Amino acid sequence: MEAEDAIQAAIPNGTQQAAPETPCHNGFQLPLGPKTSGTLGRHLARRLVQVGVRDVFSVPGDFNLTLLDHLIAEPELNLVGCCNELNAGYAADGYARAKGVGACVVTFTVGGLSVINAIAGAYSENLPVICIAGGPNSNDYGTNRILHHTIGLPDFSQELRCFQTVTCLQTVVNNLDDAHEQIDTAISTALKESKPVYISISCNLPGIPHPNFRREPVPFFLAPKQSNPEGLQAAVDAAAEFLNKAVKPVMVGGPKLRVAKAQDAFVELADASGYAVAVMPSSKGLVPENHPHFIGTFWGAVSTNFCSEIVESADAYIFAGPIFNDYSSVGYSLLLKKEKALIVQPNRVTIGNGPSYGWVFMADFLSELAKRVNKNTTAIENHRRIYVPAGIPLKRAEKEPLRVNILFKHIQQILSGDTAVIAETGDSWFNCQKLKLPEGCGYEFQMQYGSIGWSVGATLGYAQAAKDKRVIACIGDGSFQVTAQDISTMIRCGQRSIIFLINNGGYTIEVEIHDGPYNVIKNWNYSGLVDAIHNGEGKCWTTKVRTEDELTDAIATALQKNDSLCFIEVIVHRDDTSKELLEWGSRVAAANSRPPNPQ
Repeated sequence: MEAEDAIQAAIPNGTQQAAPETPCHNGFQLPLGPKTSGTLGRHLARRLVQVGVRDVFSVPGDFNLTLLDHLIAEPELNLVGCCNELNAGYAADGYARAKGVGACVVTFTVGGLSVINAIAGAYSENLPVICIAGGPNSNDYGTNRILHHTIGLPDFSQELRCFQTVTCLQTVVNNLDDAHEQIDTAISTALKESKPVYISISCNLPGIPHPNFRREPVPFFLAPKQSNPEGLQAAVDAAAEFLNKAVKPVMVGGPKLRVAKAQDAFVELADASGYAVAVMPSSKGLVPENHPHFIGTFWGAVSTNFCSEIVESADAYIFAGPIFNDYSSVGYSLLLKKEKALIVQPNRVTIGNGPSYGWVFMADFLSELAKRVNKNTTAIENHRRIYVPAGIPLKRAEKEPLRVNILFKHIQQILSGDTAVIAETGDSWFNCQKLKLPEGCGYEFQMQYGSIGWSVGATLGYAQAAKDKRVIACIGDGSFQVTAQDISTMIRCGQRSIIFLINNGGYTIEVEIHDGPYNVIKNWNYSGLVDAIHNGEGKCWTTKVRTEDELTDAIATALQKNDSLCFIEVIVHRDDTSKELLEWGSRVAAANSRPPNPQ
């Protein structure tokens, strides 16, 4: 159930009744009766279930063990033990993308500071991730004691202060009287702001009964955000006038379409307006690519063929939820003019150089604008005139080494509405952008934060949340070396993703920005490593391919093994990169190497 639906759902009564013993996820028996009723741990577990969380990603540590007992005792909650905290955070990120909200549990400081990079990435992507840390015994606060897992100071606030910059709310629960209010405020804030939150819970509190936890928690009610009616009307009036006098307007979807929950409204406007429709690279998958007016990814000089020409030559463009940074702007090289742009952010609309209208929400605005714009198909007609279908890869010689463009030709053929693509930072960004997504096919990558290794944990989390889809993950060898361990967790959870490990001997994306010996890594036997992790327990199949024939056979086998994790190591040449990466890398390098401004 999606988070926005789950928070309105009533939870059945009956938590005061003793329940039969149920096998917990670690293989031993844990009673579910009075010991888990009326406690902080029980309250937190029910709140997580209530908002739509069914899997919590965790790493045990002595400060969170009692809390984990209470999470395990919740029959609707599954505890997924990860190999390290970073991957647990990445998994919660991937889970939130598919489910609408995610959660992870770590231990004090050594766990918290390990997971913080993943939480920062979730913040950059506007994902509601609930990060829970088991904290010191409540009696230790204010005592001037030095505890283990700290940096050796009697001040326990280091972890809290670190999380203040990467979460929208932080709370330390070290007494029971207002613990319910602290937990409820944090979880509801994560949902309202669509950002991560941090909750620290003293290790001695989860199992202690308290009157505030005696009853089943009343379901959350999050009041819907409503636009200022006068501001909305003024914004729509001004936008309609701006667009209706344009000759060849276009629409571009941005990544904040997700947080604004405005995908449907964006399509509604596309249908009504007749405008050509593009997406920014980080919003691929948020707009249906089977829409008749869809022209591809707008990414400046590395856009889908014939897309940038239409967008940059338009005399008006709507950007819905954009993020313009040095990566998405290809080193600040986009040929856009502010006076031609209508920028629609989740709660603000800005037209050209002004005016700007606040407290106008994106979905409301796009839906109302759809009623006011004149039909104008000029841009899409121009695109159809200049469009030439993509070329067919050159024929190969017998036993010719596999090329990356051949690999992605075959990946394209296995995509359907029952699959989802996870693209790792690197050349997979560019190759996966060129995939044509069938209706219903998911697509995720982390562009704003761009943390290499993100995709391993994200694949774990996304696959755990979206069990109806088979995840197709495209991961480079350099990124895989950062977070490879949680292939183990995927096997243990019985996941059936297909992972294409692209082995080209180094950090190719860094090579194209600035090359050096540091971009060459020690080569691993990646398929052999996964075999060792598999160790005969669970369902996992691996292979290594060097030619197209071997790739074809491997994909056919992976499709047959629909109930197994399939790992295909693809050996390609170090310099076999997409043309888009070559162009993008040179422009980003130029932006990075700009000399200091004169004083």
